[in-house]
Amino acid sequence: MDSVTQKHKKDVKKSLGFHIISISSSRFATYGSVRSPSDADDVSGELMEDLVKKSGHNVLGYELVSDDPSTIKMAVMDALQKEADIIVTTGGTGLTPADITIETLAPMFEKQMPGFGELFRYKSIDQIGSAVILTRAAAGTVGDKAIFCLPGSPGAVELALSDIILPEAGHVIKHIR
Repeated sequence: MDSVTQKHKKDVKKSLGFHIISISSSRFATYGSVRSPSDADDVSGELMEDLVKKSGHNVLGYELVSDDPSTIKMAVMDALQKEADIIVTTGGTGLTPADITIETLAPMFEKQMPGFGELFRYKSIDQIGSAVILTRAAAGTVGDKAIFCLPGSPGAVELALSDIILPEAGHVIKHIR
């Protein structure tokens, strides 16, 4: 890491608040509105909670919603009103007709972070090869909060959080505030 990057990361907030939103119509149809990923057999949600907590951050909320634009937007708008610094969604970033997370949330971004999606896809090549072209993982800011939209698979969640989001979380929040 060069000295400029080290200077930028100096004095970043060490413990941040995260809000997790899992987007899955099938899981929502089975479990309904739950407040814990373990209540919905949500492997990716549980992994997200675990990784965030092990990094010294806090999970301030969890929500399971269906692949419905108004429901997704309402969940994110609600999370933006809370104390969380970072909102992470999982699910709905692919190419099927039901995958509408990006279309729903990207228009809300005041600033986009294209480097996140680019780096995520680059790092995903080792896991899924050329199928990486099917993901539209994205990130942006709304006010003084960051939103990351991840695919629903546990492998994608682990890669994004462990290799990109958690190492840069404090740095991102420092810059947008």
